[in-house]
Amino acid sequence: MKQKLIIIFLFLFSLILSTCSGEMLPQKTSINISDRPLTIWWNRGYYPQQDEAIEQLVSDWQKQTNNSVELLFFSEDETLSKAIKAIENNNPPDILFSERAEYTLTPLWAKNGKLADVSPVIESIKAQYTPVALKSASLDNDVTKKSSYYAVPLMQQSLHIHYWKDLVKQIGLQDSIPQDWQGFWNYWKQAQETLLLQGRSDIYAMGIPISVASSDTYWVFEQILEAYDVRLIDSQGKLKLDKPQVKAGITEALTWLTNLYKAGYIPPNSINWLNADNNTTFLNKMTLMTLNVSLSIPGSQQQDEDIYLNQMATIQFPNKPSGEPMKSLTSIKQALIFAASPNQTLAQEFLTYLVQPDHLEQYIKGAAGRYFPVMPELFSDPFWNNPNNPHVYEAAKQLRQGKTRSLYQVLNPAYAQVSTENIWGEALQQVVVNDVLPSVAVDQAIERIKEIFAEWKTT
Repeated sequence: MKQKLIIIFLFLFSLILSTCSGEMLPQKTSINISDRPLTIWWNRGYYPQQDEAIEQLVSDWQKQTNNSVELLFFSEDETLSKAIKAIENNNPPDILFSERAEYTLTPLWAKNGKLADVSPVIESIKAQYTPVALKSASLDNDVTKKSSYYAVPLMQQSLHIHYWKDLVKQIGLQDSIPQDWQGFWNYWKQAQETLLLQGRSDIYAMGIPISVASSDTYWVFEQILEAYDVRLIDSQGKLKLDKPQVKAGITEALTWLTNLYKAGYIPPNSINWLNADNNTTFLNKMTLMTLNVSLSIPGSQQQDEDIYLNQMATIQFPNKPSGEPMKSLTSIKQALIFAASPNQTLAQEFLTYLVQPDHLEQYIKGAAGRYFPVMPELFSDPFWNNPNNPHVYEAAKQLRQGKTRSLYQVLNPAYAQVSTENIWGEALQQVVVNDVLPSVAVDQAIERIKEIFAEWKTT
């Protein structure tokens, strides 16, 4: 019962969260081992060309192998809800791709033995993957009492910074933004103060969510913790929250962000934002800059060349307060095969085909910059290196040249519930809404995280 409640809770929150070189090909299978076609449930893409790309790959594979495939597209919400119900009925699809499963349900499914071991797929292309991608796919299975590859990495997503170049120009500020931590954020404070002097009180400096209802809040605060070099979990998956320096670091990060809100540099209604609200507020030019997971903000303006190329910009994160380069948090999007899937061998053959670099590149490019490669060699494609497409170019440079780190649930699946409950959003609310001291809010957050980890061990 506790496991089922955790699955339901994870899903409900997810509704809020809006050295092969291509020579290896799967062996042809002329007869399907099941009396039904290979069934693939796929998260519908943000852009039509993303869906068209996977449809073409499926069609090409069918022609090469003479196998029958049923490819079904679902929305983000439907993909997870249908998968949960199918698992409960012991009738899952052969392959599932969900854009939100890897930081909500995948760790739990692996833990409970619901996922098939996909090591043969990974081994066929292992040398091509980044260490972060491989780490994300290596999960614990409490049924087999071992760790193995239970997911196939396809692409990655990270947090990016966007700002209005035209507004900065109107204010009279130089479009040369400091890259040291304090200088970077002071630049945006100065911009808002200049706007106020010009009688513009309707534009805020920073579109940063402070709400519990937005998963962007979790992403942003986790990135700030990274900026302050706060490590919550060690490489063995154990919590470090009892260490005084860790608590002090969390408190410093929480204080820094809540002070920005209290000083009026962040819109007051950000405490109630849903996932799309930072996008909408920014696109309505009510904030000068914003942080967002994926390139969906500039992507929405691709049809307006002036806005996309001249008015809006994507920039790198500033250096950490220590002066070290920022490390970007990444979410690795994955394909899954279930332990109860009837066509597991055929499913592995298709995924082996899909992850060949030239095939996977075809699919990722269909996402038009919303997602990025998890194979370094793919970044050599001109698509990622074209300065005339500045948003994709800058975001790709962030992931290609910079350092990346997986979300904590990769180290310990219990942390998936920390993000699901948006513990950091709750802590921020305690400070800015209930006027609780940051140190007290951090104590409350730490206590809840420790409870979650203790509960997870008993499930």
